[in-house]
Amino acid sequence: MTDQFSWGSGRLEFGFAWGDDSPVRLAGLVRDGAAVPLHAVPLVEVTTAHTGNTPAADRISHTELGLALRYASHAEEHTDGVRRLVLRQTAPGFEAVVTLEVFDAAPAAVRSRVEIRATGDQVLVLRSVASWSSGFTRPGAAGEDNLAGWHRVQGVSDWFGEGRWTRTPLRGNDFPRLSTEYAHSTHDPRGHHSVTSDGTWSTGRHLPVAGVETPGLAFAWQIEHNGAWRWELGEDLQGGYFTLSGPTDADSAWTRVVRPGESFTTVPATVTAGDDFTEAVAALTDFRRAARRPHPDNAAMPVVFNDYMNTLLGDPTTEKLLPLITTAAEVGAEIFCIDAGWYDDGGDWWPSVGEWRPSTTRFPGGLGEVIDAIRAAGMVPGLWLEPEVIGVRSPMAQRLPDEAFLQRHGQRLIEHHRYHLDLRHPAAVTHLDGVVDRLVAEFGIGFFKFDYNINPGPGTDLNADSVGDGLLGHNRAHLAWLDGVLDRHPGLVIENCSSGAMRMDFAVLSRLAMQSTSDQQEFTKYPPIAAAAPISLLPEQAASWAYPQPEMNDEEVAFCLVTGLLGRFYVSGHLNRMTEAQRATVATAVATAKQLRESIAAGHAYWPAGLPDWTAPWVALGLRGDGEDLVSVWRRGGDATTVLHLPHLAGRDLRVATVFPLDLPEWKTDWDRDAGTLTVQGGDADIAARTLRLHY
Repeated sequence: MTDQFSWGSGRLEFGFAWGDDSPVRLAGLVRDGAAVPLHAVPLVEVTTAHTGNTPAADRISHTELGLALRYASHAEEHTDGVRRLVLRQTAPGFEAVVTLEVFDAAPAAVRSRVEIRATGDQVLVLRSVASWSSGFTRPGAAGEDNLAGWHRVQGVSDWFGEGRWTRTPLRGNDFPRLSTEYAHSTHDPRGHHSVTSDGTWSTGRHLPVAGVETPGLAFAWQIEHNGAWRWELGEDLQGGYFTLSGPTDADSAWTRVVRPGESFTTVPATVTAGDDFTEAVAALTDFRRAARRPHPDNAAMPVVFNDYMNTLLGDPTTEKLLPLITTAAEVGAEIFCIDAGWYDDGGDWWPSVGEWRPSTTRFPGGLGEVIDAIRAAGMVPGLWLEPEVIGVRSPMAQRLPDEAFLQRHGQRLIEHHRYHLDLRHPAAVTHLDGVVDRLVAEFGIGFFKFDYNINPGPGTDLNADSVGDGLLGHNRAHLAWLDGVLDRHPGLVIENCSSGAMRMDFAVLSRLAMQSTSDQQEFTKYPPIAAAAPISLLPEQAASWAYPQPEMNDEEVAFCLVTGLLGRFYVSGHLNRMTEAQRATVATAVATAKQLRESIAAGHAYWPAGLPDWTAPWVALGLRGDGEDLVSVWRRGGDATTVLHLPHLAGRDLRVATVFPLDLPEWKTDWDRDAGTLTVQGGDADIAARTLRLHY
């Protein structure tokens, strides 16, 4: 006999089923009133030292404990705009509690956490606990090709090359049809496609955001963790599944000892559904807006000038900064951030970080003179910090105890001439709180750029069950520290940076205002990074550098400015060396960015030229709005004409207007109403870009 119940929102309802001899499984969805049956797999998957997988495999799915669980109870509540389901299952000596949340403002997304409790007299040695597990194909039978027509959408990153996305058929080299003749076998395949991250660069190589799609149905997900994680796609005899997790033993040296009466809770993961991957990402966008920390900056989105990128590059001085401050204010910047090096007297800022006292050689009249100039120009002063590290040449390296640092076997970890603080230790937290509070009180700092340029590896063995367990404790302490900073300084605006975007996860971005999307210094390589960024984060958080330079021609200046326009406008460049006409162009772009803020903060991203390709001559990013869309289009050589695909506008009349630049030749466009395609003629310049408004 099978028991079942349904829970969710009007947009997305989940059907759960279980039996006397089977655990709770997600058996289907109802999307906008249409039923979607799903291949049912256990909702909870756990491996321990005593229990593994069936059959033996290096997966985090198809676990013995997942199969052993049985339904015990469930409870629902709806408070403060959040629907919550708490579903409890038990097995001998063991309890698993799944908490699911759906925000009223994001009805097509569900966030999941799993708590594991030791209820008997035996210790549980956890090796993996999935935050979410479900099938994604329709129920199949042995012998059927259940993955036919399904694609995987995933991204990889690198320093200077963040967010490179691909769409790949599932049926193929990753999932070949291994056997049909013996499809009646009771043994599931062992293979899978897993993507992992270890250490603290949560997006340094692979991305914790991904999805699967087939015509008419798609799922997208994000693992919300600032440390190690794993997502896994697999196939069994009846269909395909995906499983999402934080750190694991196999991937990131994580084990956790749960003694009788104790518990462990996973990192959160969020899953969305849509007609295609773009719609599923739009549901993630709604969720991110609903779940992020409230802050005035979420809507205000002030324009930031930062002196680093292709400008001072970590060598600020009073002499160099004052002209930039004047011109940044003239073009309309609202925040001026002094980047790396402001604390360094020796000319080598990298290994001296950690004390955060202003340099006296760089600022003969004191840093206060420069800060006062920023404020007198009508801008909010900002500073760069890399809070979690202490340079090997910093005096703080000797002042703080060894226990305040990540370590192995009693020795501090060193990576690229830096020690890494362990924010589980009160001395580390006290030091960082003192730095932030002092700079805010002494200089009136209203903006911090929090950078993060090293990855200390799998973790620390100090006061931990495993190195991965030590790192998870530090990761969670880091988030608690950020919350504490913002609790004490609720108006403070903080940018998240990490060698560009090596730590661009929702755990951090649910708290911080904006994200530097890259350190890419070649302006023609930036468009695919900027266009892909809204898959991983909110458009209004995506700070893609606009760094025009005086030696550029007019089209190149406009190209750089368009790169930042459909996100959080983030300006750099030698503005003080520009001609009056060039500065006027920058000022126009800043004014345009301010006019677009409301639309950006409400828009949903799409990609009318396809997923951004690293080498493609044409790249495009659209933001869908109410009655009008915004589309930025970049040309990087190749044919002078491209076709943008706008299926959501097919059958409508469309009027195209240029948003920026207005003083360069207008690109010709031709709208095919029936096909839903917009042909764009790019003009004579090989390197050029335009931001367009589509009225409908």
